[in-house]
Amino acid sequence: QVQLVESGGGLVQPGASLRLSCAASGRTFKVYYMGWFRQAPGKQREFVASISESDTSAYYEDSVKGRFTCSKDDAKNTVYLQMNNLKPEDTAVYYCAAVSSPGAGFDIWGQGAQVTVSS
Repeated sequence: QVQLVESGGGLVQPGASLRLSCAASGRTFKVYYMGWFRQAPGKQREFVASISESDTSAYYEDSVKGRFTCSKDDAKNTVYLQMNNLKPEDTAVYYCAAVSSPGAGFDIWGQGAQVTVSS
């Protein structure tokens, strides 16, 4: 099964940028879709961004559209979330997720990366 390892979280000031990385490895390597979710304190987990295997379709939650960019490097089996112009409301634990089987939902999850935006 594919395992996802996240890195790149941290504490930044409003307006700063941060890039999260999610590296995939394991006995299986092919994924059909990858995405990012986040969960703020006291709130439900919400969708942030996703990208297809072909890199031809990327989707973003409205509040991050124009600020966040999801991309991937197939040679490194890594997906990225570039976050620009960060706001305090972006503070959350960010989770990388993957779809490992055709027709399935997100079934493989990273361990989470804390992103804190504060002045």
